[in-house]
Amino acid sequence: MKALVLGGGALKGAWQVGAIQAIFEKGFVPDMIYGISAGALNSSFLVAEAGRQQHKYGYIDWNGANKKLISFWLNNITKPEDVGIPKSYWTLGVDTMLGRFDGLLDVNPLHEKVKKYVSVEDLQKSPIKIKVGAVNIHTGNMKYASPFEDYFMDYLRASSSIPIIMPPVQAGDDPKEVYMDGGLREVIPIRKAIEDGATEIYAVATHPRHRNMEPINHKNLLNIIERMKDISVNQLENNDIDWAENYNQNLVSLYGFTINKKIKLKVIRPEENIPIKLTSFNLDDIKACIKSGYEKGYSVINRE
Repeated sequence: MKALVLGGGALKGAWQVGAIQAIFEKGFVPDMIYGISAGALNSSFLVAEAGRQQHKYGYIDWNGANKKLISFWLNNITKPEDVGIPKSYWTLGVDTMLGRFDGLLDVNPLHEKVKKYVSVEDLQKSPIKIKVGAVNIHTGNMKYASPFEDYFMDYLRASSSIPIIMPPVQAGDDPKEVYMDGGLREVIPIRKAIEDGATEIYAVATHPRHRNMEPINHKNLLNIIERMKDISVNQLENNDIDWAENYNQNLVSLYGFTINKKIKLKVIRPEENIPIKLTSFNLDDIKACIKSGYEKGYSVINRE
């Protein structure tokens, strides 16, 4: 099974779509796509578009599908208000005192865009399978959901819901089924792809292995939240990739035979931090991210 694995990264998802374009130009055709956070949104768009193309034309143009995803970013994610609208200090204060805090941002703008471009029907009729990861905030357990499960769109929205900044998402009617960003446990779901039987994997991460962090105003709440996220996400992503890269070396042999199949893994990730912030970005920043991701993806793939 061939798998495309897309990690989290908020707005760094724009860098990711550039790298994906290089992968598809190489001729890689996935049987399944896995995503967490921004990677979940990108993967759902691609799989839904694949479903629409297959239904309409009888085949999938992967280059064209990802170019539509690139257009989505360029036309819909061009300023902070496209992702979420900051709540007033009054609203935040009252909600916090009454025990009903529900994130710093109103993310309906992002959710409406997802609803417009991604449908469960298109995902279900796609020949390409998809799983997106989210974390249950009551149990701490990781949940990988497919479009054939109830409440898939809830899991998809939850997968990209950054803690504190964005509200948790309840899946269905059960108040114990409340989920948030899958990046709380896994940032790039390579392990899940291998567990499901993937033997050839292209993985796109959005954080460098070694990140030089500049001083911040540590008395600014949003700065502190973003820095905490950057530190934890960077380490988790390194852990995920290290585990996968060591997988072949750690296979158990019995009487000279390898029990599990070896995998072919190619990881594309930036060398340096991608300079884009959720609180201040514009169309030029998105364009620069996409261009940088494509250049890095092209460089890595053509070293093969």
